[in-house]
Amino acid sequence: MSSDNKQPEEPAACGPEQLALIRETVRKAKVPKAKPRTWRGAALAKELPVARVMVNKGVLHLDQYFDYAVPEELDADAQPGVRVRVRFGAGGHRVREGRREGGGLIDGFLIERRAESDYGGALAALAYVVSPEPVLSPQMLALARAVADRYAGSLADVLQLAVPPRNGRAEAKPSPEPLPPPAAPEPGSWVRYGRGAAFLEALATGGAPRAVWTALPGPQWPDELARAVAATLASERGALVVVPDGRRAARVDAALTALLGEGRHALLTAESGPEKRYRQWLAVRRGSVRAVVGTRAAMFAPVQDLGLVAIWDDGDSSHSDENAPFPHVREVLELRAAHDRCGFLLGSTSCTVEAAQLVESGWALPLIADREQVRKSAPLVRTVGDGELARDEAARAARLPSLAWQTVRDGLKSGPVLVQVPRRGYVPRLACERCRTPARCRHCAGPLEAPDERDLNCGWCGRGAPDWHCVECGSTRLRAQIVGARRTAEELGRAFPAVQVRTSGRDHVLDSVPDRPALVVSTPGAEPVAEGGYAAALLLDGWAMLGRPDLRAGEDALRRWIDAASLVRGQSEGGTLVVVAEPTLRPVQALVRWDPVGHAQRELAERAELGFPPVSRMAAVSGRAEAVAAFVASAELPGDTEVLGPVPLRVTDSGRPRRPGDPPVGETWERVLLRVPPGSGAALAAALKSAQAARMARGGTEQVRIRVDPPDIG
Repeated sequence: MSSDNKQPEEPAACGPEQLALIRETVRKAKVPKAKPRTWRGAALAKELPVARVMVNKGVLHLDQYFDYAVPEELDADAQPGVRVRVRFGAGGHRVREGRREGGGLIDGFLIERRAESDYGGALAALAYVVSPEPVLSPQMLALARAVADRYAGSLADVLQLAVPPRNGRAEAKPSPEPLPPPAAPEPGSWVRYGRGAAFLEALATGGAPRAVWTALPGPQWPDELARAVAATLASERGALVVVPDGRRAARVDAALTALLGEGRHALLTAESGPEKRYRQWLAVRRGSVRAVVGTRAAMFAPVQDLGLVAIWDDGDSSHSDENAPFPHVREVLELRAAHDRCGFLLGSTSCTVEAAQLVESGWALPLIADREQVRKSAPLVRTVGDGELARDEAARAARLPSLAWQTVRDGLKSGPVLVQVPRRGYVPRLACERCRTPARCRHCAGPLEAPDERDLNCGWCGRGAPDWHCVECGSTRLRAQIVGARRTAEELGRAFPAVQVRTSGRDHVLDSVPDRPALVVSTPGAEPVAEGGYAAALLLDGWAMLGRPDLRAGEDALRRWIDAASLVRGQSEGGTLVVVAEPTLRPVQALVRWDPVGHAQRELAERAELGFPPVSRMAAVSGRAEAVAAFVASAELPGDTEVLGPVPLRVTDSGRPRRPGDPPVGETWERVLLRVPPGSGAALAAALKSAQAARMARGGTEQVRIRVDPPDIG
């Protein structure tokens, strides 16, 4: 270091306490700002020679900017927003004169150029600029910081989600010239909703309306979304639409192309491939395209002059990112609507509790159709409860009640029939036939299985259970808790040998089926669209979906039922839906009345009374028992925080995929839930982030996972 910035030397004879005091005094002393220089003495940029860089280190105690010197040869390319490579670690970002630059090369983003650095010593120089393309705008940086703060995460982790990996070939190609704005579209089927036409007009005239839209059943919703996008483009602003999966993105893409033609929007999905997707993303960033339709990652798309953000089916689990810090599309788009002061549209054929809260709080207005429109569009809904199943010989013999068989026969006379089963597979879970207590192994409490209808075996330890009996009622008879798509397809194939049976599930998802008699067996979310709509539909084993030990079980079951029922022809066209579930249950009644909004409002009122999300804010902390206890004790939580737990956390369902937050295989963790009332969510996230950063800075090796707003709380 140069003499003018030389720090006091430590006396050789000082004890540990004196040394600590001297170090603290030096640290707190005001160090004069130094001109940037490197140990190599290389020539630096004449103006703004300091680059402030966000390095791609997603650890909380390094969630800050670091200063680097800008060499003269990189002056032109080293502009805010570009990708850079820098040395980091072992003092790599700040070096002392005469020492060799340490640390390895790491990616980062150049945030800003400055004349001086707050650091008084010598700065390491930028290694090189990866590309002169400015991929990180100030607006996107502000959004990423807001998302990181909300979810107690690091800015680097959010930027990993927001900015796609670079593709050199795509970057080298110029983007097309932007097309002139289109004319404002006609309202079309938006007139079916009370304020629908006014909502489109507000978008077309530069307004920023916010709405929760409960779409009518039927195939019109992609066209209605396309008209909202077209109205926004007519005002010379951009629009962003995020849907749960590629199939629905393709439907909105086709609707936009039919309405506006080619070249006015970009499709951002994983199916596009890295080069094409990055080329489309660059076209959006450069302003060549002002409308985006995409899946979850598109929530960060850099649309210029944003006028509308829209999300379809916010209750779908695909909208919750499985990478830290686990943001949800709905919350990110709400932040974008607030930051950019643009319009907001949350659409679904159902209604989540979060959507109902947006309306109740006055943040968004409801867009719903009147009851007459609902009756015309929705199918006739009929129910089969437990009492009817017990008296039905056909149901006892083949699991399908007589009403369902008759509905299938009648529907096949005029078109395809949809059969929804809760899960894929072949009898994945078994339960007592009399009281429905899950059948479990007496040795390890694992689930009992009967693959291919053979002897009972434990799904965890593999031991046989030939003498099983129910521990609750003593019965020795079993029933399939959930019979999957394969087994159901086989049963229906035997019952209707002259009819084609098709399946749609995780391994093979059908996009559409023709308008001719066929049986389509599907798991929830994989239902193909039928040309002209399904003549009828069966929703089997509804009690299994409602019986999940989860706060959202009823809401999620109703959403999945309504999604499937929306593919069935309306009651005026003879469409019929049969749901096998107890008719007195609230979600079943909401389906019969086709009243998802009323169901969400009642759920919201109950959660408000009990202090459940979304009225309260929650965070889950999981890890080994000792690590979780130490973490919670060290965190400076808000005074109104309620600590729930700890409880054991283990994967109890051997059939489901592993999720973020699950304990490693072979380990048992504990989980603590932290709950705060409205208004304290930001303070809770800040406290958790600070505690995690301090723990990692101290070198804590025990893993502790934090998830704000966990989707599954039991």
